[in-house]
Amino acid sequence: MLTIAMLAALGHHDELKLHIRATQNTGVTQDEVKEILLKAAVYAGVPTANAAFKHALKAYSADGEGGHAMTESSVPYRHERAGTHPPYLHAAYGSTVKRAPSRAPLPLAQTLSETTGPGANGWSWVGAEMADLTRQHKGTPIGERMIVAGRVLDEDGRPVPNTLLEIWQCNAAGRYIHPNDHHDAPLDPNFTGAGRMVCNERGAYRFLTVKPGAYPWRNTKNAWRPAHIHFSVFGPAFATRLITQMYFPGDPLLAIDPIFQSTPDADARASLVAAYDPELSEPEWALGYRWDIVLRGRAATPVQTDAEH
Repeated sequence: MLTIAMLAALGHHDELKLHIRATQNTGVTQDEVKEILLKAAVYAGVPTANAAFKHALKAYSADGEGGHAMTESSVPYRHERAGTHPPYLHAAYGSTVKRAPSRAPLPLAQTLSETTGPGANGWSWVGAEMADLTRQHKGTPIGERMIVAGRVLDEDGRPVPNTLLEIWQCNAAGRYIHPNDHHDAPLDPNFTGAGRMVCNERGAYRFLTVKPGAYPWRNTKNAWRPAHIHFSVFGPAFATRLITQMYFPGDPLLAIDPIFQSTPDADARASLVAAYDPELSEPEWALGYRWDIVLRGRAATPVQTDAEH
């Protein structure tokens, strides 16, 4: 079944049909094949999975089964609402005016370097200590300790297990450890501001960190970015990486932040704001915020077209 998923994701349809036909002699049902192709849709995209479904139908039809349990509409996909993701060009976000493409993008054929990757077994080097940003140095970082936890889900609320997540953020004073950050705020020698972890079988993750501060970013004369944490979500291939930002409830800067406001749909914008969770908080230790990431569909989490700020 793993081979079927890989062949579907890679678009190797002739080999896919051969393997599907072979499964009929091993007791594998069409529903089980359908389920593995649904998982391929999560990682490789709906167009790729739909193509795989069509070839699976041909394989069953050729063997006289007629494909009754599988139809070309077997991949349930609720299209994202218009305005779910920010556009490349948002005039209020000054730097997009210069970098947004002015011409239609050109299609580039993907090679193995884009369609393959380490996969779940390739993340074994990611240790549990990398999810605790407060214990990466000799001392304790300055700032308000906080826990951020949630799940990575597909459009139907099903977990996407073994997903590699990376986060990066500024320190409590609003400064990154980066040579281009010239904000007149102190660096914290005990805080790097980067962490990573692999979601468990329920798609769940948990980071311990300090709450980032606001910082100026010179988009306008007196522009300040609201507190936020950058998230990077890795799929099974190197090209399947999504980047987004998580914000905090009640931040007055959200109403005037052009990056947050560049997502046109109000519900989509709201999905970028974490919820305070008293059950997640630990007494006399850390506040807890819960934030789920949805990878596609009408409830998809907005993703960035760049990773700045």
